[in-house]
Amino acid sequence: MVHRIVLTGAPGSGKTEFLDSLRNDPRLAAFSFLDELARQLLIDTPDFRNHWSEFHREIYRQQVAREEALGGKPFVTDRGTVDAFAFHPETLHEVGTTLEKEYLRYTAVFHLQTSAALGEQYYSRDEVRNESLSDALAIETAVRGAWEHHPGYRFLKATEDADQKYQNLLNFMLDMTVANK
Repeated sequence: MVHRIVLTGAPGSGKTEFLDSLRNDPRLAAFSFLDELARQLLIDTPDFRNHWSEFHREIYRQQVAREEALGGKPFVTDRGTVDAFAFHPETLHEVGTTLEKEYLRYTAVFHLQTSAALGEQYYSRDEVRNESLSDALAIETAVRGAWEHHPGYRFLKATEDADQKYQNLLNFMLDMTVANK
């Protein structure tokens, strides 16, 4: 089985940090790792914030292209195509697809709960991740709603100890990849 794994979640969930840690784990050397597109697109073209429809179509287009470029190799991606629909539901119809079709792109989805769920002291913002605590929690709900019906969906709760949350993710991934070789 070729594993195509999504790490998803609202801002402040640990996706980027965890992806970097997974990338450096020798037990996952067979995987390609795809960084988040949205952050880079917003850094490169800040005006996308004024054109959400165009922004999410571009994320979808680039995500599909880079997954297809892997030619059937296993991967872990920081967000998948369905994330564009969680943020901008109209994108689903604009790109001419269905959730069912997009779910088939991935074997597993690990939804990392945002640190915003633990309170303000655990949630940090920056020039790109500028969502408020309440915005992050609303995004959490939208992301969960978009992905929760995927057959390989698993929700990992936020913890005060980020290392424990990462270990939970790693254990699930290793169990899954060993069991389905």
